[in-house]
Amino acid sequence: MLEVTGVAVLGAGKIGSAIVKALVSRAQDVRVVATGRSAETLRRVESLGAHATRDNRRAVESAELVVISVKPHHFPQLLRETGFDVWDGKVVVSVMAGVRLATLQSVLEGAEVYRAMPNLNAYVGKSATAIAENGSGSSRSLVEELFSLVGYTYWVPEEYLDVWTGLAGSGPAFLAEIVDALAMGAVASGMSRELAYRAILDVMEGTALLLKAREGVHPAQLRDEVATPAGTTIRGLTVLESEGVKAALMRVVEEASRRSREIGVDVDEKARKELAQIWQQAKNKI
Repeated sequence: MLEVTGVAVLGAGKIGSAIVKALVSRAQDVRVVATGRSAETLRRVESLGAHATRDNRRAVESAELVVISVKPHHFPQLLRETGFDVWDGKVVVSVMAGVRLATLQSVLEGAEVYRAMPNLNAYVGKSATAIAENGSGSSRSLVEELFSLVGYTYWVPEEYLDVWTGLAGSGPAFLAEIVDALAMGAVASGMSRELAYRAILDVMEGTALLLKAREGVHPAQLRDEVATPAGTTIRGLTVLESEGVKAALMRVVEEASRRSREIGVDVDEKARKELAQIWQQAKNKI
C-alpha cells in the first residue's frame, strides 16, 4: 500500500504508461496524474484510468511522489514548465537515462531524489528495476514499493546503472532477437512459425523459472544436463561455439553498457549547462 495520496508521472511514454497502469490497478486509493505532449498520449492515460494533463507544474503540485519519465533532452524544458519552486518536500524518482543524481539534486531543490532503470517488461509486471539513491533518502521503502508494482527491484550503486541499462534495460530487445532467430530456425526445419514462436516462448519462460528455482547453480550445469553424448543438444551447442554466439552476446552487453555511459556523459554535461542557465534566469526573476 503506497503511503501517499497522489503520484504524478511526468511523461507517459512506454515506461511511464506501464507505471500508470500498475498504479491505477494496484493502488486504487492513490490519485494518479500523468502528463503527455500529444493528444494520443493523453487519451491513452485516460483510457488507463488516470488523470491526464499537459500541465507538468500542476501535476507536480498535486502529488507527493513524482516520477520523471521524459526523454533526457526534454528535462530542461520540463523544468522551464514547472519552475524551481514546486519540488520542495517531494519524493522524485527519475527513470531518465544518463541524468545523474547530483544533477537532479542540484536543480530539484528540497526534493528527495532517486534514479531507477526499469525495462519494458513492466507492461506485464515483470520488470527488473534497478534503483539508486544518494545515500540520504528516507523514502526508500516508498520508492521500492512503487517499482514492486511493475516487477522485481534491486538497490544498486549509481555507477552500476549504465551496466544495468545494457543488460536489463536493453535485455528484452536482445532476448526478442534470440527468440526470433530460434523460431526462424524451426521454420527453416519445417515447423509453422506460430507453433515455433509459442514453443520457444514457453521454453524461455520455463528455463528462467528453472534457473531461479536452482539459485546458486551455474547455468552451465543445466546446459550439461540437457546435452547427452552424441545427441541433438550437443550438435546445436557445437554450432553456437563455432559461430562465436556466446562471445557475441557478451560483447552485446558490453557495447550497450558503453553506449549508456557515453549518452550519460553527453546528456549530463549538456543538461548541467542548460539547467544552470535556467536556474540563473529563475533567480534573476526573484
